[in-house]
Amino acid sequence: MRPQSFVITLAFLCALLSAGSAQAQGPPIIRSIDVQYTGPGTVSKERILAQMRTKVGQPYSDQVVEQDIEALYKTGSILNVRIFAQPEGDGVKVIVAVQTRSIVREIEINGAERIKAKRLRKEIKVKLNQSVNEEQLEEARQKIIEIYQAKGFTDIDVKFRVDAIDEKRGTSRVVYTINEGVKGAVRRIGFEGNEHFSERVLRKQMKTKGKTLISLFDKSGRLEETQLQQDLDSIREWYQNHGYIDVEIKDVRRARSENGPMIITIVIAEGPQYHVNKILISGEKVTTEEKIRALLKMKEGSVYSPKALHDDAKALADAYGSGGYVDLVVLPEGTPAGPARVDVHYKIEEGARSFVQRINIAGNTRTKDKVIRREVLVAPGDVFNTVRVDTTKKRLENLGYFAKVETYPEDTDIAGRKDLTILVQEKRTGSFSFGGGFSTIDSLVGFAELTQGNFDLMNWPGFTGAGQKFRLRVQYGTERKDFILALTEPYFLDRRLSLGGQLFFTEANYLSTDYDQRNYGFSIEARKPINAYLYATLGYRLQDIDIYNVSTSAPEAIQQSKGSTVESEILTSLVYDRRDNPLLTRRGQRVALSPYVAGGFLGGDTQLYGIDLEGSQYFHLPWDTILLINGEIATVNTWGSGDFVPIFERLYLGGSNNLRGFPYREVGPQENGEPTGGQSMARMTIEWTFPIVEKARGAVFYDTGFDNSDAWSFGFNHIASDIGVGVRLDLPIGPLRLDYGYPLQRDGYHGGGHFNFNVGYQF
Repeated sequence: MRPQSFVITLAFLCALLSAGSAQAQGPPIIRSIDVQYTGPGTVSKERILAQMRTKVGQPYSDQVVEQDIEALYKTGSILNVRIFAQPEGDGVKVIVAVQTRSIVREIEINGAERIKAKRLRKEIKVKLNQSVNEEQLEEARQKIIEIYQAKGFTDIDVKFRVDAIDEKRGTSRVVYTINEGVKGAVRRIGFEGNEHFSERVLRKQMKTKGKTLISLFDKSGRLEETQLQQDLDSIREWYQNHGYIDVEIKDVRRARSENGPMIITIVIAEGPQYHVNKILISGEKVTTEEKIRALLKMKEGSVYSPKALHDDAKALADAYGSGGYVDLVVLPEGTPAGPARVDVHYKIEEGARSFVQRINIAGNTRTKDKVIRREVLVAPGDVFNTVRVDTTKKRLENLGYFAKVETYPEDTDIAGRKDLTILVQEKRTGSFSFGGGFSTIDSLVGFAELTQGNFDLMNWPGFTGAGQKFRLRVQYGTERKDFILALTEPYFLDRRLSLGGQLFFTEANYLSTDYDQRNYGFSIEARKPINAYLYATLGYRLQDIDIYNVSTSAPEAIQQSKGSTVESEILTSLVYDRRDNPLLTRRGQRVALSPYVAGGFLGGDTQLYGIDLEGSQYFHLPWDTILLINGEIATVNTWGSGDFVPIFERLYLGGSNNLRGFPYREVGPQENGEPTGGQSMARMTIEWTFPIVEKARGAVFYDTGFDNSDAWSFGFNHIASDIGVGVRLDLPIGPLRLDYGYPLQRDGYHGGGHFNFNVGYQF
C-alpha cells in the first residue's frame, strides 16, 4: 500500500470512529444535506428540502427520516426516494436520492368521434404541467367511460399510455385511445334455464339494469364488465344459498340490432337442489347436544345452504360467547352423502370461561373516555359476553365519531380473566353545508348550517370530545326566514337522560295572505328512554309571537291575535317507535301522544292546553310494496282565565303533509274565504307505495279528515277527502316527493286537483 493511500484510509477510519463515538454519546449532528437525482430533476432541490423536517444542525433521526420519505411521496411528484447518512467531519452528511415523476406537457385523445375531445378534456382531472400520476390517469379513463356510457355507448373501451417527449427534461405526453363501439344502451336482461327462480328475482341480484326513464340519475342501461362479473357471482351465490350448489353460468349472450339497444341473455344450468342428510355435533362439554340442535335453523332434511351453515355457526358462537366462552372455535363442515345430499358436522372446541378484568380504551385523541365507556355494555368482573361486546362495537360505530372501531379480548396473567380492549380511530364530526330547496308551501329557500356531532362546550378552543350535539342553522327564502342555535347533551349528569335547548327566530310569510308571523324565543327539552322502543319527553318553551302586516279586511280571529303575544308552555310526549328504518320504513309502527299546557302558573299572555295523538303502521307486502296507515287526532282549548285560542295555535288541514288534494290550510273553518283554523281535528291517510326502478317508487293514496271550530268536537259534519298518485325519487341532488291529489269530498272547496312537491339538496 502506498503511503498516500494509507493516509487517506486512516483518515476515513478516524472519521468513522469519530462518528461512532458521537453515536455512543448521542445522535450525530447533520452537517450538510445533498439532493441527488436519478434521471431528470423535475422538482427543485429547494422544494424537496421544504417538505423535509430533517435540517442542517439538527440531530439525525431515523424516525424523522421515515416521516420525510412519507411526506415526499405524498406530494405526488416523487416516484422513488431513499434517504441515508454518511460520515462528514464530526457529524453526518444526509443524502436524498430521488427519482422524480415526469411532467405532463401534452394530452392527446384519439378515437373520440361521437363526443368531442374538447369536452372530454374538460371533464377529466389530468392537467398540463403537473406530475404524471397513474391513479389520476386511471380515474380519467373511468370518467371517459362513464361519459360515453351515459350517452348509450355500452361497448366503449378506453386505454391510455404515457410517451416521453424529452427524456432529459422529464416531459411526457398522455395519450388516451378510445374505441367507441356501437351506440345502444342495455335495454333488457333476460335468462334461460331458470326453472326455479323468476327473471324478476334474479334481476334483483344484479346492479346492471336495463335502461329506465331516469337513466341519467340511476345509471341504468350502462354495461361495465367488472360489474357484470360481480353480478354473475351474485346470481351464483343466490342459487347456492338456496341449495343449488352445482349451479353454472353457461353463457352470457349479447345481441343487438345494428346501432340499436343491447339485450343480454344469461344462460343458467341450475343443477339439483341439495338437502341436509345428517347433522353431527362433537366436542360439547358444558351444554348438551339437544340444546345445540335447538339453536340450529338448518335441520336434517332442510335445503342445504352455505349461508345457513354460516348463520348457524354464528348462532352457536353467540350462545357460547354470551356465557363467556371467548376462545370458542366452531368448525362447520359439509361432506357429500349421496346424490344431492350433504352431511353437516359441527366440531366444537369450547375453551375456558372468561371474565372481564379491565376495559382499555385507545386511539381516542379527542373523544373523552367517559363518552366511550358509557356505551360499553360489560363491566370489570362481568362474564366476558361476546354478544354484548359486539353490540358495544355497533353502538360506538353508530355514534358517528369514529372512522373505525375494534374490540378484542387480551390475555392477562390471571387464569380465566381477560381484558377488553377498545381501539378507535377518530374522524371529523363537524360539517358545514349550504344549499337550497323548493316546495309548494314555502317556495324557494336557501340555507347554511354548521353542525358538530361530538361537541364539548367546556373544551375551548377545540369544542370537541364530550359527545354533545351542536347545530347552527340560518335559512333565508322568499317566504320564510329562520335562525336556530341548538345544543343537546345526550347523557346529562352521566345518566341516560338527554337534555337539549335551542334559541330560535322565524319569520313566515306563507301562512296567510292577510298577515305575517314572527316567532322568537328559546326552548329546553329532556328525553328519557323507558325501554328499547319507548321514550318520554318533557320540555318548556318561552316565545314571543308577533302577528303583523295584518290586512284591514282580515277576519276577526286574526284581528284578535294581532300584535305581540308572549307564550309560556310546557310540552310533553310519550313516543313508541318500532320502525325498521326512519327514512324508508317497510315495517313497524310509531305512536306519539303529545299533551301541552300554556299560561296560568307559567305566566305569559295565553292560557290554553292541547293534546295530539298520532300513529303510523307500516306493512311490508310482496314485491317490496309498502302499505302505510297513518292517523292523527288533536284538540286545543282555553282554560282558567283564557278567553280565546289565538290564530297561531289553531289546527289546520290541507297541503303536502296531510290532505294533499287541497291547498295549504284550505280545509277547515274560514271567514270571508280566509282560513282561520279549528280547535278539533282528525285525519287519516292510507298510502301504498311500490318500486318502479332502483331509487324510485310510485304511490297511490287516500286522505280524509275534518277540522271543526269547537274544542273536543269530533263530529263528521265537515269531512273532506281526496285520492291521488305520487312519485318518490332518491336523487343525487336529494329526495324528491311529487304528489297529485284530487278532492272527493270538498267541504266547500271549489278548486280542482292539487300538486304538492318537495325537493331539497345540499352542496
